[in-house]
Amino acid sequence: MSEIVKDPVCRMEVAATSFATEYAGIAYAFCSAQCKERFLANPQLYIGFPGHKAPAQKGREVVKQRRLLLSLPLDAMQAEQVKHALLEMMGIRKVCIEGDKLEIQYDLMQVTTEQIAGKLASIGADLGGGWMDRLKLAFINYLEETEMSSLEVENKKGCH
Repeated sequence: MSEIVKDPVCRMEVAATSFATEYAGIAYAFCSAQCKERFLANPQLYIGFPGHKAPAQKGREVVKQRRLLLSLPLDAMQAEQVKHALLEMMGIRKVCIEGDKLEIQYDLMQVTTEQIAGKLASIGADLGGGWMDRLKLAFINYLEETEMSSLEVENKKGCH
């Protein structure tokens, strides 16, 4: 039987071999590729240093609410399928779809808009494709990356 460990991103118990990776000489396991991707993007959000807990270890949440435009309006059945697929992702709290408008609430510590857009694309429900929509999405992704980077704990050893 495989050893059980905690996913550092969502805190679920998982097999030590599940989506396993090594960081700084320590083995980590994850419930999904999504959690592994979040960890590898900003590991110091989830693991700290001796005497310095990471934001995730302190129970930190970064709740975001976004209104996104889909490339095409969805009928009721399509909207329900998209909603179900998004709610399966870690960190998604609320999804509301009306036509081509998607309102979503999520914890940025567990999922990014970029990952949400990827999930939508994988099920055939792309976000708006105009240049203004792409620019808006790129700006949101940049803001999220910057916010997450600023929350990472730093190893205070050294001269700085």
